[in-house]
Amino acid sequence: MLKPPSNPRHVILSGCSGGGKSTLLAELRRRGFATVEEPGRRIVAEERRGDGTALPWVDLGAFARRAIAMASADREDVTGTEGWVFFDRGLVDAAVALEHADGVATSETLAGLARFHNQVFLTPPWPEIHRLDGERQQDLNEGIAEYHRLREAYRRLDYVPVILPKVDVEDRADFLLTCLS
Repeated sequence: MLKPPSNPRHVILSGCSGGGKSTLLAELRRRGFATVEEPGRRIVAEERRGDGTALPWVDLGAFARRAIAMASADREDVTGTEGWVFFDRGLVDAAVALEHADGVATSETLAGLARFHNQVFLTPPWPEIHRLDGERQQDLNEGIAEYHRLREAYRRLDYVPVILPKVDVEDRADFLLTCLS
């Protein structure tokens, strides 16, 4: 079981790949909130400059382990930050990916680590905005399967999944901040 939050103002944005998490994160940053970029995109960029052995479409387990390490370091980096801190994916998502890839239980990976804010905000599948790019090669069907894995994992870990509405980014940010108030 996860420990109580070390900072209950650390909030996870998760959900379907291509569902608008990064756009929402940018809007929250524009509004003055502290944000942490998705480890996965940073890892893909690093791997493309290197040997590429830890790309998610090459070795999901290696990718997930790198994402866990990076997300843990990210969390340490913002430990003393005042106010809300929003994470684009991060530690729990990486643990879910490791469970999917290599069968390592999410609860085992997260054992002894501090929890995040009780509510986790999930972007639902949104075909109209989903796009592939150099860092996202997961098609919509794979993204939908991942979304269901994540939603179930967050429930198992006693988080409260909040499904974000399919509205423009300003309204989405307003919805999220209202939920937190």
